[in-house]
Amino acid sequence: MGTDSLVEKLDGGLRVLVADEDKPALDGVAAILRALGHEVVARATSPDGAAAAISEDDPQVAMVKLHSDDEHALDLIEEMTDVGGCPVIALLDKEDPDFVARAAEHGIIAYAQPVDEENVRSSLEIAVRRFAELSELGDAVGQLEHAIARRATIERAKGILMERHGVSDREAFEMLRNEARSNNRRVSEVADDLA
Repeated sequence: MGTDSLVEKLDGGLRVLVADEDKPALDGVAAILRALGHEVVARATSPDGAAAAISEDDPQVAMVKLHSDDEHALDLIEEMTDVGGCPVIALLDKEDPDFVARAAEHGIIAYAQPVDEENVRSSLEIAVRRFAELSELGDAVGQLEHAIARRATIERAKGILMERHGVSDREAFEMLRNEARSNNRRVSEVADDLA
């Protein structure tokens, strides 16, 4: 599902994974999410359980509730970030700037504090929108990297042609372009065959 469809589901309908070592805390988070119209597709109490839930239930958002063990919560966040492919939100009952900073290093996109309907709704909106922006940026970077790689291949092929045929840079490019046109191919494809 695309990130645009996630943004459309902010008013209800997101598939959410919640995780914490405390099952009653998970029940409270699940109740808030249901009240907001979202579906809790899985609950996890361990990093391995979170990884399994992610692969089985394919959540669109993951939430980790900080209960009493910071390291356990950070392990959950790290596992969800590594495996998930979805935004991860930390949920805190009380202010804890140190934990939020550490959680950000482990990959959270947003946090809610205190854990109530209004803050959970806000954190979902921030996380989903930020994740969409990061996904678009990642796509753009991927396209740019691909374009740079194509350009490098063309430059290598031109260098080979210049050396083999004693032609200029421009003439080498014309040779590549003519070959591409006559075979209904892209210049980068012809260059790739040559380089």
